[in-house]
Amino acid sequence: MAFDPFAEEQTRLVPTGLEVGQDLSMLSIDELDERITLLEREIARLKEARSSKEQSRAAASAFFKIGTA
Repeated sequence: MAFDPFAEEQTRLVPTGLEVGQDLSMLSIDELDERITLLEREIARLKEARSSKEQSRAAASAFFKIGTA
């Protein structure tokens, strides 16, 4: 099927599986454990990204402070 620039754009919602504040009462213990594992992995990924950005900021800060007195 060819791309039609005049066609109405269809928005597709892709379920992520996790929703902050979602009702958890219908989930089994295994499903809760799976969500905990996923969230712990995501937290670790976020901490790594934050650490990397802190290192970049520190390096840039050190570079620009070398020439100033």
